[in-house]
Amino acid sequence: MMIVTDRLVHLIELHADKLTKRWLADVRKNEMTPTYHSFDPDKLYDRAHFVYRDLGKWISQETSKEAVAERFLGIGKQRVAEGFQMSEVVQALVLVRRHLWLEVLNEGFLDTALDYQQALMLNNRVVLFFDRAIYYMCVGYESAMCIGYESGRQAVKHH
Repeated sequence: MMIVTDRLVHLIELHADKLTKRWLADVRKNEMTPTYHSFDPDKLYDRAHFVYRDLGKWISQETSKEAVAERFLGIGKQRVAEGFQMSEVVQALVLVRRHLWLEVLNEGFLDTALDYQQALMLNNRVVLFFDRAIYYMCVGYESAMCIGYESGRQAVKHH
């Protein structure tokens, strides 16, 4: 019999499409994510789906902090180029995490004290992943902003 943490990860990955569609509907109407309202919904879908679909990989002990850093530094830089505000990108990641836990609660997997204890352990791993993802996304975003700022300063100096 699978332990609760494995069952919950499996549930989330199994329902990745449903979770992504719920997130997409939310992020496209949420007042804190206005750029997402008009952004290509297919691209948005793919972005959230990769987290849900591969949640087990992202929160596993084998996935290094460096792997998370590499992925989310790039995401931060890409969001700058696409015109998103950092606050919107952070809120979008918060919504990914929120929809994940709403699904866990809705499925009613947590019947015993042991189930709750294991769910808390899973929650800690999920929170750590999202904390790292948000941090490295912000670092990548700020890095891209500094590069853009410096490029702009260099262009002004040469004119």
